[in-house]
Amino acid sequence: MSDSLNVMAVVGSLQEKSVTRVAVRHVADGLKVAGCTVDWLDLAEANLPMVNTDTTFSAAHYEPLKDRVVAADVFVLGTPDYHGSISGAMKNFLDHFWKEFTGKLFAPMVASHEKGLTAHDQMRTVARQCYAWSLPYAVSFMEKEDVADGKIISDKFRDRLEMMTRDVQVYGGLLATQRQADLAGTDPTFLAQLRK
Repeated sequence: MSDSLNVMAVVGSLQEKSVTRVAVRHVADGLKVAGCTVDWLDLAEANLPMVNTDTTFSAAHYEPLKDRVVAADVFVLGTPDYHGSISGAMKNFLDHFWKEFTGKLFAPMVASHEKGLTAHDQMRTVARQCYAWSLPYAVSFMEKEDVADGKIISDKFRDRLEMMTRDVQVYGGLLATQRQADLAGTDPTFLAQLRK
């Protein structure tokens, strides 16, 4: 199943030397090795304009990004914890879409000097509001303790990332297969709203 799984890895940190980027890259690289297709979206490079519902959906940048989001089965979402919240860059990315997330899997990661639980809860809330799924556990990490000098330095954190990489493949693949069946079928399901 992994060879057909499309993953979008989104980095929600704008820092040049971002520990979030290191952690997301570790998972993305593991997914590539496992045979997944990974679309890398670093919001520090994307320069995504703020959502304006009057203009965004007809703006030149929107359709190409929407096509990438539609193609994804899973979203690995990495963000720093800012005041107990996700970064503005991550929130802005998520605000660009709604039905495009329906029936897909979110795999959130939070760089935090605490546990990052409120930031995780916010990404789970977005998933729920968009009829998406989210991994049932949190992956949080700390600078200098888990990531330093552009590398994963904690064996415990590395193990946690390996677990996430495995679960993204397994549960992302199961959900993607069921999503396709539901879109093609006639059963009553929340995905029926997306049938053509």
